[in-house]
Amino acid sequence: MVDPGWSRIGPDPAIRAWADSARAAALRALAATDEAWRCGGTWFVGVDALPNSPDGAIHGTPFPWDALPLRPEPLHRAQLSVIRPGYPRPSPDETPAAFAFRRDRDAAHLDGLLPIGPDKRRMVKEPHAWILGLPLNRATASPLTVWEGSHEILRAALLKALAPHPPESWGEIDVTDAYQQARREAFATCRRLELAASPGEATLIHRLTLHGVAAWKSGDTAPPEGRMIAYLRPQLACVRDWLAAP
Repeated sequence: MVDPGWSRIGPDPAIRAWADSARAAALRALAATDEAWRCGGTWFVGVDALPNSPDGAIHGTPFPWDALPLRPEPLHRAQLSVIRPGYPRPSPDETPAAFAFRRDRDAAHLDGLLPIGPDKRRMVKEPHAWILGLPLNRATASPLTVWEGSHEILRAALLKALAPHPPESWGEIDVTDAYQQARREAFATCRRLELAASPGEATLIHRLTLHGVAAWKSGDTAPPEGRMIAYLRPQLACVRDWLAAP
């Protein structure tokens, strides 16, 4: 079987216990934050917003390592991604083209590539080991989306772009053109999936999988606080490890 680049785990009581504890912490964080909501007030980015400890525990509830196909390792504070009705709406910090891409293509992206300099050229600055999404409340709205098998397309394209350069310099190399071409290939050849999940489940994404967030559709539902997901992305030591198989 071809690796699709994602998997769903659970439901599991240990994952659910962590999600319940994290939801309580998330509601407190949202009430106390002064962070501006993006996309016309419909998206709270919430980087490092949750108060988990390096072992993943949150307010005494242990991180559910035993329920996950992952080895325990030190974790950063989790991102809290919250989506409200109407996502996405136009905002001054996005060009019309960027907004259209967010609306029509889920703002599909590869984590770890950051826009550098005035021209926002993409470089691998945050080589993650994996991406784990943990839903904190029950919602049908704006699920995570993935393009199945896209991780192999992106791996091949980035390796080709970086091969002429010494591996120790790979984090300083402009890979914008290779990335954009590989993303177009993924749109044309890979199946797009919407991965709705509930508290007690987890979605594990390969670090090189193209992914995004679906627009809020008519009939979508979520609690009053909006659709909430916690994300964890521990970093690897180098770009070469990031591009290594599997």
